[in-house]
Amino acid sequence: MTAVPPPDAARQPFAPQPAPAPHPHHHHGWWWKTLLAGLALWIVTIVVTAATRNTNLVPTLILLGSFLVPFCVVLFAVERVTGSVSALQLMLAFFIGGMFGVLGASLLEADLHQTLWVYVLVGLIEEFVKAAVLVVVGWRVVPKTAAQGALLGATVGAGFAAFESAGYAFNAAITARGIDLFSLLQTEAVRAILAPVGHILWTAILGAVLFGSARMHERYRWSWWIPVAFLGVALLHAFWDSASDIAAIIALISTGTAVQQLENGFLLPRTAAAVQSLSTILYIVELAIAALVAILALVFILRHYRKRQRALQDAGSAPAMAAPYPARSPTAP
Repeated sequence: MTAVPPPDAARQPFAPQPAPAPHPHHHHGWWWKTLLAGLALWIVTIVVTAATRNTNLVPTLILLGSFLVPFCVVLFAVERVTGSVSALQLMLAFFIGGMFGVLGASLLEADLHQTLWVYVLVGLIEEFVKAAVLVVVGWRVVPKTAAQGALLGATVGAGFAAFESAGYAFNAAITARGIDLFSLLQTEAVRAILAPVGHILWTAILGAVLFGSARMHERYRWSWWIPVAFLGVALLHAFWDSASDIAAIIALISTGTAVQQLENGFLLPRTAAAVQSLSTILYIVELAIAALVAILALVFILRHYRKRQRALQDAGSAPAMAAPYPARSPTAP
């Protein structure tokens, strides 16, 4: 016979669910282990490709070199994510963000012409596409905190960076004389080094502001800081893309009679070498400045929203976040 609960039991509130236990894959360092193993495998693939001249290995080089660093960013996020975000959702965000990001950007940038504002337009378009993917992917993520948004944004940005780098590597490899292995490897190495402070960092900033503005609620909330953050990362993107042109212009103006020589239609070899050297140095400095500004912005944003989150919790106005997946009894059907 089934025991009948007392009448008062129906009116009693459910006991709060315990906080979800940390994921078993947290903090095992898989991201840096994968990075080292992948780097070794990339080098082995280079040696085998160069030794055998087997062009069938070129796609392997492109995929491995383009996806290694972005995929390690995803593993970094998997080890630190909490709440309702699962590893599968992060993997889907990586691939969906990459595919829809590059497809959307390609469609919107198809009719752009080389003008003074083309870099700004490219920055606005690509950051808008990534932001749209981030909003859709993170719609049901709880709790919505700045840290969660930064991790999810970095994942979406990593997907975009991986697919975009694969395209650049492919274009660098195909030449009129056949496959240029050196150009392919140079492109992959440079983009792999710069990927964490490029698309990944910019989308992490936007995700931190977007999720932080939700104030730990289940739904997004409007804040004027969201468009400010969007414009900020778009301008950083534009400055990053135009850094080479800016460096070349400054180098020409700063190098003696370079402008006068250009007016005559040519540069002397010594002047051209000086301009090239100065332009390279300025380009590296500009990228370092852009990366430092973005890193400091992300640190400031995370600290700001962390303090606000603590203040809300102390004031008792933060929503109580129940476990997204309640524990089931072993005997439950």
